[in-house]
This record gives sequence, structure tokens and C-alpha cells, in this order.
Amino acid sequence: MADSIMSKAATMEIPINSNGDTGTLPEDDSLEQDLQQVMVSGPNLNETSIVSGGYGGPAGGIIPTSSIKGPAVRFNPEYVDRRRAPAPGPDIRMKSRVVGLPNSQSAASRLSQHTDQHPGSSNNNTGNSTEELSRGVAVEKLDSVKKWGINTYKCTKQMFSERFGRGARTVDLELEAQIDVLRDTKSKYETILKLTTALTTHFQSMVETQQALGDTFSDLSQKSPELQDEFGYNAETQKLLCRNGESLLSAISFFVSSIDTLVNKTMEDTLLTIKLYENARLEFDAYRSDMEELSLGPRDAAAMVRIEMAQHDYQIHRDKYERLRSDVTIKLKFLDENKVKVMHKQLLLFHNAISAYFAGNQEQLEQTLIQFNVKLKPPGTDKPSWLEEQ
Repeated sequence: MADSIMSKAATMEIPINSNGDTGTLPEDDSLEQDLQQVMVSGPNLNETSIVSGGYGGPAGGIIPTSSIKGPAVRFNPEYVDRRRAPAPGPDIRMKSRVVGLPNSQSAASRLSQHTDQHPGSSNNNTGNSTEELSRGVAVEKLDSVKKWGINTYKCTKQMFSERFGRGARTVDLELEAQIDVLRDTKSKYETILKLTTALTTHFQSMVETQQALGDTFSDLSQKSPELQDEFGYNAETQKLLCRNGESLLSAISFFVSSIDTLVNKTMEDTLLTIKLYENARLEFDAYRSDMEELSLGPRDAAAMVRIEMAQHDYQIHRDKYERLRSDVTIKLKFLDENKVKVMHKQLLLFHNAISAYFAGNQEQLEQTLIQFNVKLKPPGTDKPSWLEEQ
């Protein structure tokens, strides 16, 4: 039955008038539009239906084609040319493309709508810049670790070479002698500081004992009428010794504070600079040895580049070494001058205070404290440092 329907649809005639113009027929316009739509977008057999006017077709003249294989209608281009309207007008194909499309929007509005729909896309530039920044920091850290590793390797190699007598070492005999003297002086001054601190502790205990003993004698002189004079004399003596001891204790504490400042601050600062100088000397010798080894090797293009880089590093560490050597020389000079000035004053104070105390010369002891601007404080109080006194 499908074959008979196909044959009827294929041989179906379209009635025309005597002039060959079908524009007067109401169904012709719809047929022409259907044909033009087929030309533009192609037939859709799943949604197409054939309109038949005769030959025993089904009721209503509509034949569904969803079950028909192959084309049901053959296209005749001559028939379309005869039926085309003579008046010029807009292209029907362009109409078919335009029909059903909304008004076009500007690129800015479409981009705005896209940004509103996808708010995360507006942060792409910021995220990229942050990622590039973190990547740069990581590369910088990696370069720093690489340079540190190379520098540590070269310095360790130079240190072992010097220790086993295979590497050359830069030596400044005069400066090295001054550094050795400073270290020996610091060691001896630390001994003085330790002993005077112990003397201060013991003498403070003695002064506190004398004060307690004087208070006991004074109390017994009032409770023992038969020994009132004897207890009174001893009480006055212990109190006098206690006052003189407090004066001597203030002088010794001032001496200890000055020595502590000289040893643990001034000398220690100079020794820290010396340590930096020794590290710079080791780095300088390491890069010098590296440059000398490269200079003795081949002279090709790659070797010349390495030699140039080695000379650049050598010059940097040489400048650093010379700068620190100059700093050490200046600090040693000022340290020696400051040491002589401070110790001259402190040794004179210590001598005069000790002599006046054990000689029982209270006036000389008090004059010594006034001369060196030492404030008298009772035992047990914290003594300020020499810098705080100044």
C-alpha cells in the first residue's frame, strides 16, 4: 500500500489556469513557501506530511510520511521559476533565517550578561597575577637556596683545604695579632669580672651580718643594764662598719657593672665584627681558589664564561672582605682607647675605696664616692649598669 501511495504522490498533478499563473489559487502560496523552505533548510521527513487532493487518499487529504522511506515529492526547478513573482522583493531565504531570531545585542551587553552569569570569571586576571607573583617568589627562594648551597660547598672545601695544609690562606699578620690580644684580654677581664662579682656577693653577706649583729648588740644593751656600755660600744662599731661597708659595696658594684659593660657589650660587639670578618675571609679565599682553578683550565667559550663569572664573584667577596677588615681595624682602635679610659677610672676607684675602708678612713671613703660620682645604696638593691649611670 505504501508503494501505491508513493506512486500517487509522485504522479500527482497540480492544476493551473490557462495562462500558467497559479497566483490566484489560495493554496499555491502555501505550496510555494513550502518549496522555498525545502530549498533553504532541506526536508524533514519525520515532520512532513503530504497533502493529496485525489486518487483515493485518506480522509482529510493528509498522508503522514514518518513511516515512508525516501523522498515523497520530487522538486521541479522549472515549475518554481514559472511561479516566481516578477516584482523584486526581499529574499525569502533571508527571511527564513531571520524569522524567529530576537533582536541582536551589543558585545558589551552580552559580555555583561556572561559576567553576571559567571561571576568567577571576573577574577581571572587577579588570580593570574597572584599566581605569577607566588611563582616569582618561589623562583627567588629557589635561587637563594641554590646560591647558599654553592657558597657553603666552596667555603667548606676551602676550610678543609686549609686545615689539611693544601689550600692558601689570606693572612693579615698585624690584624691577626691584635685579634689574638683582644681575645686574651677578654678572657682575663672575664676572670676579673667573675672574682669581683664573688667578692661583691660575699661582702654583701658580711655587711648584712654586721648590720644584724649591731642590731642585736643594741637590743642587748637595753636589756642588760650591767653590760649596757659594752654592748653599746660594740653596737656602735658594727653600725659604723656597716655604713662603711655599704659605701665600699656601692663602689665595688659600680666597678663590676663597668667591667661587665666593657666585656659583654663593647668587646663582644667587636668580636662579632671579627667573626663576620673571618667568614668573609674564608669566602674570599674560596672564590679566589675557584677562580685560580678555572684560570688554569681550557680557554674555550664556555670556560671563558665561567671564568668571567668567577672573577665577578671574586671581586664581590674581595670588596666585602676589605670592608670588614677596615671595620675590624677601626673597632679595635676605638675599643683600645675606650678600654684604657674606663679601666683607668675604675681601677682608681677600686683602689681608693678598698684602701679607705680597711684603713678605717670614713672621710676618704666618702670623698672617693663623691669623686667618682657613685651613689650610695643600701645592700641588696640592684645596681644600675655603667651606661645607665652615664
